[in-house]
Amino acid sequence: MTPQPVLPDYTGGNVRGIVPALLAPASAPWPNWMPVAAHTASQVVLLVLDGLGWEQLAERSTIAPTLSGMAGGPITTVAPSTTSTALTSIATGLTPGEHGLVGYRIDVAGEVMNVLRWHTSAGDARRTIEPRRMQPFAPFLGESVPVVSRAELEGTAFTEAHMRGSKPRGWRSVSSIPVVVNDLLRSGERFVYAYYDGIDKIAHERGFGPHYDAELRLADRLVADVLDALPAGAVLLVTADHGQVQVGDRLVTPHADVLRHVRYQSGEGRFRWLHARPGAHADLLDAARLHHGDVAWVHSRAELIEAGWFGPLVSPPVAARYGDVALVPFESISFDDPDDSGPFVLQCRHGSLTSAEMLVPLLASS
Repeated sequence: MTPQPVLPDYTGGNVRGIVPALLAPASAPWPNWMPVAAHTASQVVLLVLDGLGWEQLAERSTIAPTLSGMAGGPITTVAPSTTSTALTSIATGLTPGEHGLVGYRIDVAGEVMNVLRWHTSAGDARRTIEPRRMQPFAPFLGESVPVVSRAELEGTAFTEAHMRGSKPRGWRSVSSIPVVVNDLLRSGERFVYAYYDGIDKIAHERGFGPHYDAELRLADRLVADVLDALPAGAVLLVTADHGQVQVGDRLVTPHADVLRHVRYQSGEGRFRWLHARPGAHADLLDAARLHHGDVAWVHSRAELIEAGWFGPLVSPPVAARYGDVALVPFESISFDDPDDSGPFVLQCRHGSLTSAEMLVPLLASS
């Protein structure tokens, strides 16, 4: 029996609603899924731990006693459950269908662009695909918010697309994060955004096991150190952009009957978009369902937009960035694309709508 996808709760507990709730006027209604402690706090730090899914944390509660002892529970991320899309939704408060950074690799007028690197097959695309035009909405409701993130991320095209106008406070060692956060709060900042990507990196390269557990322990110590650095009246919120699924070498090449209808592919292994040859849309969808419907949710672009996977509104220019048919695995596999490769085979992956990928923590200090 085909399982049901975990759909993003865009009108309820979802990562895209965190920043609007925190930066809204004090008189605005407080969402019932947001921790009450943040509503009454004089200052708030939002720490995004890239790649920390709710299920992975719950299964390792003894490894992460600080996180496990915080108040809160799971909320949903966005579709696809991938970094570029989710971080943009967190920063802007918008759904993917609104902000337009709709995946890891997206179709931009026939060129497939890697959003995190801002590269196409021709190389650096910053001049030909302007970040501010690709994602035109200001982050943090237009406020200039301090962002504590890796110094290497400052000035990148993806940062320009989803974090422009913020006040970067780059760190080069994880031990600096609590120090910088403390400095910012003591200088009077009401809201601080912090980002740490170690869990995601280790999961991709090493999978679940001793390396992952060691990294989670480190992240838990980071949270404890940030808590120790909070002045009186400040609250720490911790969330994530997505969870993880162990895939390893379980790579599936789309069936030859499918590929003969395909011009090119975009997306990523657990949310693979197929772009149809002219006139082959219906044949592509039929073949994909026939050959891969036993391991993946297989839908047309129109079906997913109608079902609200990307939010209640998807403008025509944004819709054009999706492919024609999506392969979204519910089994622990990844759909291979020779043009989507890196220096090593990813052990853990994300992008799909399984609970392991879609549920992320929203935790608060008391």
